[in-house]
Amino acid sequence: MQEIAVIKCGGSIVDDLSDQFFHNIKTLQQNGVQPVIVHGGGPAIQKMLDTLEIDFSFIDGLRTTSEAAMDIVEMVLSGQINNLITRKLNQAGIQAAGFSGSDAHLIQCKPIDFATYGYVGEVTAVNARFLEKISSRGTVPVIAPIALSQDGERYNVNADTAAGAIAQAAGAGELVFVTDVPGIIENGALRQSTSESEIEALISEGVIDGGMIPKVKAALSCLSDSLQHVMIADANQVMGQDGFTGTRITKNEGATTDDSTVSNI
Repeated sequence: MQEIAVIKCGGSIVDDLSDQFFHNIKTLQQNGVQPVIVHGGGPAIQKMLDTLEIDFSFIDGLRTTSEAAMDIVEMVLSGQINNLITRKLNQAGIQAAGFSGSDAHLIQCKPIDFATYGYVGEVTAVNARFLEKISSRGTVPVIAPIALSQDGERYNVNADTAAGAIAQAAGAGELVFVTDVPGIIENGALRQSTSESEIEALISEGVIDGGMIPKVKAALSCLSDSLQHVMIADANQVMGQDGFTGTRITKNEGATTDDSTVSNI
């Protein structure tokens, strides 16, 4: 069984992915690592919702999603961004196929709190067998974080959360949040590693600030007993022989995380 690396692309960098990013994906494959790409699309979704004057708000960092907004979320994620990334991969000579999390029961979910958030889901299961079949053929799956509930309803799932759940269920050796920065910078240099317990201190000291704070917290939320480290890296960097170079965030030794709500189907 090939080693899997789950690569999460934030919606804000999709338009800025350089030729180097696609070369990196090829390099992973040549090194025997099968990439699985999960993407977001927040800026494009917000732009379309504003254009169509569809109301939404953010509560605790989650976008409330009405039925009308869900139509837009699905259209932008599956119809626009997913197709864009898949097309660019294929143009770069990488065999890729785009999927919504609603395809083949790839991502299953339950509503987080329908009365508060509407169609916003929490991942309950991932069809890792389907991903394994796709990956075993040398095809890179590109996944939009739309999920289905048991009653067949569509839900919007946070892309960071979806990437973490997919990495856990697929037994990925690596989860990489590719972004527009190389990682955590301390005293002008890249900090190559840090731990769960050190993060709050780095935030309070101002080493981690601004837009890096939500990136780091998203990475922390993905750590579990089955996923012991997550990396934040520059999407367009030149990748070394050992893979992406960035800041690796590791789980505290002896800590436990209850991830029993996410199953491998």
